[in-house]
Formats: sequence, C-alpha cells, structure tokens
Amino acid sequence: MICSPLVTSDVKMKNKNLPELLSPAGSLEAFMAAIDGGADAIYMGGAFFNARINAKNFSPDEMLYAVRMAHTYGVKVYQTVNTMIYDKEMRDLLCEAEHSAKAGIDAFIVSDLGAASLLHAYLPEMPLHASTQMSIHNAEGAKLLQKYGFTRVVPARELSAQDISYMVENNPLEVEMFIHGALCVSHSGQCLFSSLVGGRSGNRGLCAQPCRLPYSCGGQKAVDKYPLSLKDLSLASHVTDIIDSGVASLKIEGRMKSPEYVKGVTSIWRRLLDEGRNADKEDMRELSELFSRGGFTDSYYTRTIGRGMLGVRSDEDKKASREIEKFKKIERKVPVDMHAEFFLGKPARLTVICKDKQVCALGGVPEAAINAPLDEQSVKKSLSKLGDTFFALNKLDLTLDSDVIMPISALNALRRDAIARLTELMDQNPEVNPQEIPESVTQKRPIRRNVGRFISASQITDKAREFFDVTILPLDKFISEGEGVDGFYMPTVIFDSEYDGIKGLIARAVEKRPQFVVISNVGQISVIKEMLPDAKLIADFRFNIGNQSSACFFEHLGFDSFVLSPELSLPQIRDIGGAKSAIVYGGIPLMTLEKCVIKELYGDRSSCDICRGGKAEMVDRRGFVFPVIREFSHRNVVLNSLPTYMSDRQDELEAAGILDRHFLFTIESSSEVDKVISDYQEKNIPTQKVRRIAK
Repeated sequence: MICSPLVTSDVKMKNKNLPELLSPAGSLEAFMAAIDGGADAIYMGGAFFNARINAKNFSPDEMLYAVRMAHTYGVKVYQTVNTMIYDKEMRDLLCEAEHSAKAGIDAFIVSDLGAASLLHAYLPEMPLHASTQMSIHNAEGAKLLQKYGFTRVVPARELSAQDISYMVENNPLEVEMFIHGALCVSHSGQCLFSSLVGGRSGNRGLCAQPCRLPYSCGGQKAVDKYPLSLKDLSLASHVTDIIDSGVASLKIEGRMKSPEYVKGVTSIWRRLLDEGRNADKEDMRELSELFSRGGFTDSYYTRTIGRGMLGVRSDEDKKASREIEKFKKIERKVPVDMHAEFFLGKPARLTVICKDKQVCALGGVPEAAINAPLDEQSVKKSLSKLGDTFFALNKLDLTLDSDVIMPISALNALRRDAIARLTELMDQNPEVNPQEIPESVTQKRPIRRNVGRFISASQITDKAREFFDVTILPLDKFISEGEGVDGFYMPTVIFDSEYDGIKGLIARAVEKRPQFVVISNVGQISVIKEMLPDAKLIADFRFNIGNQSSACFFEHLGFDSFVLSPELSLPQIRDIGGAKSAIVYGGIPLMTLEKCVIKELYGDRSSCDICRGGKAEMVDRRGFVFPVIREFSHRNVVLNSLPTYMSDRQDELEAAGILDRHFLFTIESSSEVDKVISDYQEKNIPTQKVRRIAK
C-alpha cells in the first residue's frame, strides 16, 4: 500500500530553466540560513585568501561539515579565493585548495590570474569561476579565460541588461550576475583607495570602505555630502527579464551580513524565481526591512545612472533590520521516499530513495504474532521519526504480512541504519588527484628604461622627450595628438556596447604605427594582438600583478613587460622576476567610477566645464585633496592625494630590480613635468608630502 505523506517538504519543484540562486555565507549560521531560505548554491570563504577576511569564515572542519550538509540538500558550494596572492602564500593556497577539494567544494571563485593558473595545473578537474574582482566586463575577456580552466565568469556589476545579454550569447562560459546587495562605487578589482590611503587592501580582503565617508569639492571641507556612497543593488523588479537573459547564476552579496539577512533575501528571491514574477511593493518592503540604505538602485542594469543611486543607512533603516525575527535553525527538510517490506521469516528490508540516490538496509526477522501484530500506523510512526536529520518522509510504500510482530526498537534501528547509509552515500566526494606543477620561471629580464605616461601631448616637453625612452598617451589622444609619441594606453573599462567604437579608434591608431600598447584588461588582449601584431604589449598595474606566477602568466601571453601592483613593497617586488616594472612617480588612480562623482560634488551646471578643464577635486574630512579626472568618454578616475615619489630613493629601486620605471603624469602642467624630471635626475628629496613604495 502507499501511505500519504507525513511531512510536507518546503523544497519546491523548480523550473529546470531557472538560473541558480547563489547565496552568501560568512559564518556557519549564515550557511544554514542560506539553505533554509532555498539557495541552490552558497559561496563561502576559508580562513584565508578571500575578499571578506573579516567575516567569521570557515575552519577546515566547519567547511567539511558545511559542504556535507549542503550536498545532502542538493546545494552546491563555491569557495572564494578572490584576493591578490603573494608568493610566500602560494604553497599554503594550494594546500588549502586541496583540502577544500577533498571536502567536496564544487568550484573556486578566483581573481588572481597567477593563482588561477597554479590552481588549474594542480587540480585540473576543479572548475574555476572568474571573480568580479578580475574586472571582466566584456565577452572577449571571458573567452580568453576558458583555456585556463574557467567555467564561469562573474562580470562587473556595472553592466546594463543589454551588455549582460550580449555576454551570455557571445562567450563560452556560464555568466553569473549580482542581483542584490551592497555595491562598490568603483569597478571591482580597480579600487586602491583603502589600500594606498588607509593601509587596508580591498584586494586583500581588508577594505575599510572609504566610499561610505563624506567628501566635498575643492576649497571646501567635507561635511555631510556622501558622493561615493551608493544604495544597495536590487534587481527584484526585473526577475522575468533576468530569467529570459539566460544567465546561469544569480548572486546575492552579503558575506558580512547576518543569518537573518541571508535567510530573508534568499527566501524572497526563491519565491520570485519559483513563481516566475517580478517583485511587487510588498516584496520590496520586505527586502528593505532586511537591509537598506534609503532604498535600492537598479541604475546600472537599466542604464539610468544618476543622483538617485546615492544613499546612506538611516536610523530608520537600522531600526527595521533590528526587528527582523532571529534565525534559529534549519526548518527545511530533504524529502525521501521509503519502500518497506516485512515478511514472516525474512529480514525486514527498508529502501530509501532521495533524488537520484538509493540505499537499502536489512533488519531483524519478523516473527508470527501471538497478539498485537504490527500495523501500518505503528510502522509508519517509527519509520517517519527522522528527528534532527536533514530528511523528512515524503512517501511510504509499505508491504506488510498480516499477523507478524517486530520490536519497535528493531524498527528504529532499521530506520537509523538506512538513513546512515543514505547520509554516507550523499557525502561521497569525487576523487582528488593533485598534479605536479612546474616551477614558475620567467625568461625575460627587465629593460632599463624610463616610461612617461601622459594625459595630454601638451605635457610632453622637450625635456620629457629627451628623458623618456618611451612616451605614452591615452588611445584617443594618441590619435589626435600623438605625433612623435611611442604608443598608447587602453581605456580601463570597455563594455561590449562600446567595443565597436574602440575598435574603430584602434584602427585609426594603427595608421600611426605605435610601438607600445599598455593593456589594462584581459578583454583587450585579443583585439590588440589582431590589429597590432608587432606592437610591444605592456600589462598595466590594473591587473594587480603581485606574484611570480602572474609574471609567468603574462609572459606566456606574449607581453613584453608588466607593471607590478602599487600595493607591493620593495622586498616583494625584488622577489618577482621577469620583465617587471613599477610606478615610481605619479598620482596613482584609486577608483574607476561609472557614476559621475564630479556632478555630485559641483552640481549639474558647472560640473562638465570643471571636468573638461581637469580641475575637479574631492576633499576628505582631513583636508586631503583627491584630483578627479575623466577617462575616455565619461568615466571618472579618482587619483591619490599624495603622488608616489621615489626620486631620492633610486638606490632602493635598483636593489629591488626596478629598472623599468613608469612615471604617471595626469594633472601636472608642462613646467611641473620638467620639475619632476629634474628632481629625478638630481635625486632630490621631496619638499611636500608624498607616498613611498614601502620598504
């Protein structure tokens, strides 16, 4: 006979075409909350090497327990390895990765290209996901990653619906997009503000969130203006369009958030996806109560970028979040079907089926009943006692001889044995076979040269032409002003919707026969190699190159040289081989913004004139002035308030092997350019506050 279900599971029958719902977990409690909310997958960090190092994160034992729990529920688990890795950490990284793979982690989310190449060589069967920290913002960038073990890309959060759809259709990798949670105002992976100004690297998981602080425009002191603080993202009103776009995974931000937040946001998105509808006012109210900064924004997705994106967390927002019901334990259960057989004189048999897995347990032998024989109700009651396990009985198919008896304790033992077997079966992980990896050895050596990078040809004085071995302008300026200039540098960000325009500019630049091209993103490599096969390629500091493996990676890609991350110290630079270079002078870009901060600082009337004149400034509470310039057509770049200056420390540069030296000129006048060169030639000590490359 078939008995009706004893417990109704909250596991929903979902449309197979729905994208994966991916939830955050910064602690074991949040992990459980994500499962309870209905996540299809969860991303988490180990004890090290993740961009939320101040979250609780997971010890090896906690990770093993969490992964087994998730897999029992049919939930995948991805581990974040999304920081810049130093050479001395590579061995520990591989050890942690091997442990995680053996624990059953389903993929690694990686941002460091050098670390990714080692992980792929060491654990070739392990899927890699390209973190948003890798700054992938077009299909060409995703295409290049496939050959290095990547199966999925998490593109920039600044992409519009149009650009996301294009990427899905025109690259071989799965696309995962952020759909809810906090937004960085800078393009991810392109922010050095917290690191170079505050000493806490966002690329190392220690961001101090300077974007949440007040700033003012030049000549004023920062008060209560928050021109960089964005509202949280929510695309809940675009669910149907997102489903139709074909993205593989929808990612909720929040590894620093509470279990209540994780459970609440996951539950609401689960509901919207399963019902195939966009959020209504009630859904948005629920999301806002969980966490809000004066509402939400969808402006990148809808391409309505403006002042309405800004927001700070009010007392009302905080009060609403405090009143959310506390998460206690997982209520969600995994449905199992049982088939039980009780025949006189034969061992009792219990078969348990969960999804595509099946186990069978044999128990005691039923005997002839003298009185009180087994009945359906007592068997059902005993077999359904799944208690604190992850399972709940969905359907029981029971075959029972009449007039047999078996102790309740034997029924319970049979159930426990079957469930233990099922748990063990579901805990089984794929075999892990680490491979030998070759030593990372570079073949090229640094070239002794001075490279001058300018924003305008008017800065390239006679003294500069004599001093610099290589002169570089932005792509558009190289076309219009590049007579006698050696090459150009590419824009930091190029969306697919902008790509044809950029290719047109490169075609015009080809006519001037540039000898050098500075590339800032993997999405630019193929087009430059195709259109300028003889040009020497320089990998920019925006790749966050900080280890020997990355040096080898770019050398193997055919780069002539590479600029190391400004976050490295002199000893770290010394230990990296290859054709390395470093920035020895200049206001290093701290942020690349899609949202115009100049309008927020100066207002709509005067902002464009100030922007065109290159006079925009952002002042913090201490009075430090951060110049803001425009890059390419519309993006803002915030520069460091203190220029890097090493003119009087050239012996230290030499000792660290920095022979190829880059000078960045942005807001300097032609006379200031000449002074910088003279200071360098004379090894002058600075007369103003400057930033140093750390010893």
